[in-house]
Amino acid sequence: MASPDAIRAWAGSRRVAGSRSPYPAHRGGAALAEPQVTRLAFAGRTSTYDQQDPTLSLPRQLRSCQHVLPENAVVVVHFYDVESGRTDLADRGRGHAHELFQIPIPRDGGIQDLLEEAERPDRRFDAVICESIDRISRRAYIATEIEHRLEQVGVALLAADEPIRFDDMGKSKTATQVLTRRVKQGVAEWYVTEMLEKSWDGFEVHTEHGYNIGKPCYGHQAKRVPHPVPAKRAKGVKKTLLEAHPVEGPVVRKAFAWRVVERLGYQSIADRLNTDLITNPPPTPVDPDRSVGRWTYSNVRDVLTNPKHTGHMVWNRRARKGKGKNRANPVEEWVWSPEPTHEALVDLETFVQAQQVTEHRQRSRTDSGPNRHPDTRRTYRLRSYVFCTVCGRRYSGKTARSIPYMVCVPKKNYRQADHPSGFWVREDSLMDGLNNFLATQVFGTARHYLLDRDLRALDTAEQRAREERLGSLRTAIKDTETKKKRLIRNLELVETPDQEFLRDVNERRTELLAQKESLQQQLVELEDQVHRTPNPDLLSRLPVTPVDLALVPDDLSRRLFEALRLEIHYDGATNEALCRITLTGDTIEAVARATHETAVIPLSRDAADRDKNYQKEKTGMKTNHDLATICAVPPAGFEPATPALGERCSIP
Repeated sequence: MASPDAIRAWAGSRRVAGSRSPYPAHRGGAALAEPQVTRLAFAGRTSTYDQQDPTLSLPRQLRSCQHVLPENAVVVVHFYDVESGRTDLADRGRGHAHELFQIPIPRDGGIQDLLEEAERPDRRFDAVICESIDRISRRAYIATEIEHRLEQVGVALLAADEPIRFDDMGKSKTATQVLTRRVKQGVAEWYVTEMLEKSWDGFEVHTEHGYNIGKPCYGHQAKRVPHPVPAKRAKGVKKTLLEAHPVEGPVVRKAFAWRVVERLGYQSIADRLNTDLITNPPPTPVDPDRSVGRWTYSNVRDVLTNPKHTGHMVWNRRARKGKGKNRANPVEEWVWSPEPTHEALVDLETFVQAQQVTEHRQRSRTDSGPNRHPDTRRTYRLRSYVFCTVCGRRYSGKTARSIPYMVCVPKKNYRQADHPSGFWVREDSLMDGLNNFLATQVFGTARHYLLDRDLRALDTAEQRAREERLGSLRTAIKDTETKKKRLIRNLELVETPDQEFLRDVNERRTELLAQKESLQQQLVELEDQVHRTPNPDLLSRLPVTPVDLALVPDDLSRRLFEALRLEIHYDGATNEALCRITLTGDTIEAVARATHETAVIPLSRDAADRDKNYQKEKTGMKTNHDLATICAVPPAGFEPATPALGERCSIP
């Protein structure tokens, strides 16, 4: 009967179950109990190339692995990547950052190549070794998944800082080794997560203090200040604040004014700026070689969407890491400084209005004239101004039997239950109704009588009280700030203040800060209320003149419509259209200019005198308020020829 030693000798001459090593079991007729050399694959990783030096880190990792290997083990292939350890496994090993460096290690691929070769029967290695398990991944789940995939094909994953055994490759791990490795993987993930949290908090404080990150935005320039840390300050390191650029600053204000007042598109603003590149120098990219020497659509968009122009420092507007690198973050994720930290080129209200224009212009061409599509045959005058009252979508132009229509035909999957397959209305019918509306309610001599009765009876005393309240709030805020400064000065006069005195000072300072914050909140609310208060006197600043839209070119009529903030809400079910315009103190001059260019019939002297005498009877009012667009009720005995402002008019 064979002895146990004989059975072991017989088993040693065979390949170990699960091992796919291409080494022959016999060489020169002599039986070998085990391979003479254990072949290893080096798995290395260094962080992103702007955080570490791969030319030093990777050779150090390889040397650490080779230092712990026994004599019968050798590294024969090298797999390494230059990437973040927190990247998802599906995206690992697919970058090209390693190509930017002269790394003195031959590269056979990345982590994906290692896993792919491990599954082949002709792989060139028997085990994988890394400096530490966190080099495989900084996320415990991904590191464990890689380890599991290697074990499934009989490849052990070794770490240089853990005990290494080659006497039994099929059972190389022990209970203690598993516990140690899992603890290290958890610590590695915890360390990175904690560093990210602390880094985020640091960037928030950095933003609150007004320090800029990266290239200053167009319209501002860098203001270098000494670093607050003495050691870094001694090395000449500086931090960056922002200050208004003397040449670029006015260009930003000009672009915002065109966007808000005339609601021009990005490309239209770029075309205007390109007419004088000396006064309006284009932005210079981070890489000057990429400069095109003129304003582009994207240049204008970047300027008009950058909140730093409001004087606040803003950070985290774009994602810089992960799968969505350089994608725009939601506005609620932006980090704002609580107070302005540098000179503002536009106020917050103007910035918000510019973004609202973007929402209004979404999926709508801004320039006049026909579409650039080669099959375009005509232009629709009311394109982008007609809205569906059922679904809220914008009507588009369509021609049927040589007749132009405005249509709302949503796709079946996006159609509401109460929305038919489509609404059609003739464009010339809408133009006739709009022409009567503008000629009578907006530029007619009796336009004031066509306003809503509530607007004509606006309480001027109430408006005057609001103005006085605004002045008192601004004065109170200024007085509170003066008291706070006086409190600090009094503290400087006390040579040896005791704890009770300091406590009283801190309590008083806290009270003043809370009082100032409350007053500022009241001021914001009241300013918003004043801004929304209707002001019918804005109509008096418009010229009185007939306008025939049929004789006005498309580019001029669109300028007039934009200045008027024209909206036509058409209800296809009742065949009614509601025309609405909005006048503000900021846009009234643009309306007057556009009207002067589009008017084709001169105003008679009698009509001009009547309007002049009527305006003299009006009391003076502020002109920075919106004109409410609500139903008009004419005075008794007055019979207008067309429906009143905001009143629905039937379209045949």
